Amino acid sequence: MNKFQATLAVVALGSSVLVGCANTALEAKLDAIAADVDALKAQQSKLANDVNFVKQDAARANERLDNLARRYKK
Repeated sequence: MNKFQATLAVVALGSSVLVGCANTALEAKLDAIAADVDALKAQQSKLANDVNFVKQDAARANERLDNLARRYKK
């Protein structure tokens, strides 16, 4: 094995190690993003439930006001 082949082998080995580290870092970032997405989905679901509750409460309040307006006579 000459110096060129030895150097090429070391470079190939080093690049494969770097690619492995890059993949690990990328997977860690993807896991963090997935966790953020899950948290945002949970928050959006809670907000959707809160909005639905407020809409129903507003509809009940409007119905009560409509009933009061019908009873009122001048």
